[in-house]
Order: sequence, then C-alpha cells, then structure tokens
Amino acid sequence: MRSVPLAIVHAEACLVVVDKPAGLLAVPGRGPDRQDSVTERIRTGFPEARGPLTVHRLDMDTSGLMLVALTPQAQRRLSMAFEARRVDKRYVALLDGDVVGDAGELRLATRLDPENRPLQVVDPVRGRLGHTRWQRLGVEVGPEGRSACRIRFEPLTGRTHQLRLHAAHPAGLGRPILGDRLYGDPGSAPRLMLHATRLAFEHPEHGKRMELTSPCPF
Repeated sequence: MRSVPLAIVHAEACLVVVDKPAGLLAVPGRGPDRQDSVTERIRTGFPEARGPLTVHRLDMDTSGLMLVALTPQAQRRLSMAFEARRVDKRYVALLDGDVVGDAGELRLATRLDPENRPLQVVDPVRGRLGHTRWQRLGVEVGPEGRSACRIRFEPLTGRTHQLRLHAAHPAGLGRPILGDRLYGDPGSAPRLMLHATRLAFEHPEHGKRMELTSPCPF
C-alpha cells in the first residue's frame, strides 16, 4: 500500500481530513509489516503533530473520509464529539441483492467473537447496541455482474464492523456488502464496496460547523 498515495482533503494547524484508500490501515497493527497506516503517514507528513492523533477509525477494507487530530487539545475535543454523537458520518455501500423497504433504522447489539477475531457477532445480552439509519438509493448491476442495491448509511454509534454486520445479518438488512471477506462473499467484488462519503463536525478550536465530502469511487 505504500505506493498508494494518501489524499489530503483538508488540512490546518490542528486537524487533517484524509480520503483513505481501501486496504490501508487506520492505525498501525501488530508486526513490522502492518505499520503503514493513516496515522503513521500523517506523522511523517506533518512532523509538528503531537500526542495521540486518532479520534475515530475506518476498517482497513473501507475507503473514504477520516479525521485526524494534530494537537492534544484537538484530539480530546474531537474524541468527545464522536463519543457524544455530535459528528455526522455518512457512507455509501453496494449490497449483494435488493433489500425490503426504502428506508429505516437498525438496532443490533454486537460484540467480538473471541474465538474468531476480528469477527463480531450479534448478542442481545452481552453486546453493545449499534444504531444505524439507512436509505435505499436504487438497484444496479454491481461488480461481477451481480444485482446490487445502493444504500446510504448513517451510523449513529461507532461499533466495530457496525455497518458490515447491520447489512449482512438476518436481523438487519440480510444483504452483505459486496466484497466483504468477513460477513459475505469476498469474490463478489474486487474490494469492500463501502465508502465514507461525508463528515460534519464542530471545529475543535472555534466551534464553526465543518462539512467535508468525498465522491463514492464505485
């Protein structure tokens, strides 16, 4: 992935918004071969960055907008904004087949499956509730000639693999995202067809509302 550039959508003294490519880690993983990541590239490109940079994450297989702090104060305030659900996040996905209905909300409690990391499972008793709004945008021919449904997702919480599991699970939409190697058919698309298209948040210093967008690449 080092040959794939990291697009800078917006940059200023206290924060950076990037358009993360699919396949790049948000933060470094374990082992020397998993150090290339958004945060490590930001540290290299912005040597003035101080303290922890992460305020939220995207799955490695997901592409799109990711917000990174450059100062401890910005990191603290932006992290609090995410925790308080004051950040508006929107995604576009292609699902394997059509869904029932045109719009709705999904609430599923999920947790890590410790015997099958990093898989998440639905568990109404021990899981943490995830909440997602969705809207059906239309049906089209997806990669590999499959019938696909284009969906706009708005996650109101930030659980691990929330959108992927809410799409795939029978208690959710029952249609996995195309190319999902964990919850669907990895051969159904050349990549996970999930892209973070919009971020809106209050600036951590002056409080002005900011909105950034990224066109869906599929």
